Amino acid sequence: MKKIFGILQPVKPIIPLFLRHFGKYFIKHRKHVWQWLRILLGGTAAQMEIGVYYGHDHVPNFSEPAKGGIVKFQRMQNDFPNSPRRFNILYMVSSWSPKDWRELLWLARQKKAKFVWNQNGVAYPAWCAAKWKKVNTPMAKLLHEADYVFYQSRFCKLSANRFLGERTEQYEILYNAVDTTIFTPAESDPDPQHLVLLLGGNQYSYYRIESAIRTLAVLTKQRFDVRLLITGKLSWIPDEAEAFRIVQQLLADLGISDKVQFLGFYKQQEAPSVLQKAHILLHTKYNDPCPGLVVEAMACGLPVVYSDSGGMPELVGKSAGIGVPAELSWEHMIPSDPEALAKAVLQVAERRKEFAETARQRAVEKFDLRPWLQRHREVFAELLGR
Repeated sequence: MKKIFGILQPVKPIIPLFLRHFGKYFIKHRKHVWQWLRILLGGTAAQMEIGVYYGHDHVPNFSEPAKGGIVKFQRMQNDFPNSPRRFNILYMVSSWSPKDWRELLWLARQKKAKFVWNQNGVAYPAWCAAKWKKVNTPMAKLLHEADYVFYQSRFCKLSANRFLGERTEQYEILYNAVDTTIFTPAESDPDPQHLVLLLGGNQYSYYRIESAIRTLAVLTKQRFDVRLLITGKLSWIPDEAEAFRIVQQLLADLGISDKVQFLGFYKQQEAPSVLQKAHILLHTKYNDPCPGLVVEAMACGLPVVYSDSGGMPELVGKSAGIGVPAELSWEHMIPSDPEALAKAVLQVAERRKEFAETARQRAVEKFDLRPWLQRHREVFAELLGR
């Protein structure tokens, strides 16, 4: 005992500091500590099994609210059920990474599990202002720590190279996927009396909804049968009621209040029926890296009119819609000109059946869920030496 006290004597002054620091750490992470212990003591998957953990104990089912990276994991559940204890693959995605990623990565290494990272977009000055470096720091760490990386588009790779650092090994481009047996075209015209446009997703940037509304205003000068459906929360400011008032005022000023319908937030199991209400997807987001919404829309037979920026040209191609040219900028958001968007909408409307068939065909051939899942299975098996 005296020997132990002798060893501790030099560090005695820092023991209170250590205990105080550990106490603060324990309090801060008390919700995760027991989970970490269960992971550490839980062992790994059986020798020939692939056990995947997505960094979150609960992956919502299709009847629960979900968006972004969550949807990816929802679609993997049948083939790779979430295994928060016994896993040999830790799989995380940049748009839904857990707050305790450092600890989870350390735990995965202790279990000899492999780490797979799915990289979507990055933060940059145009949309993240002064915080973009802080947002990118953990992404850069995870990107370069991973045993394998899926980039969701070539644009995702380009932007990651610039802001996170280039990765040259163990990666591939794998676009977001859609279940083309569930996301299908409407059996009949959803509204034969109108040309229905859809602004999908959540409206967390005002310029997106303003561009769509001003495009509608331009269109109404040439044809009176155009309608616009807007989904999701109006969330670019904390007060959603105030955001709605701003939009309503814009509609009133343009004289088109009766041509817009707000559908609100929808769950993933409701997505096909929402998409099937429209004829054309109007996607106004600038530099969108790889939106799942777009491949879902194409699977439902919706041509896409969009800002020709980000990963959008890779998804839509040259025949499933029309893009409005936009230069690449990291410093400024460049909304598409409503006149140009309206012109593209009219061009698509003239050959809507042709565009719709091509959009559906492209989704089936390039973005179907089954090859996407199979590619994951192959990569997981290779990493585990199966």
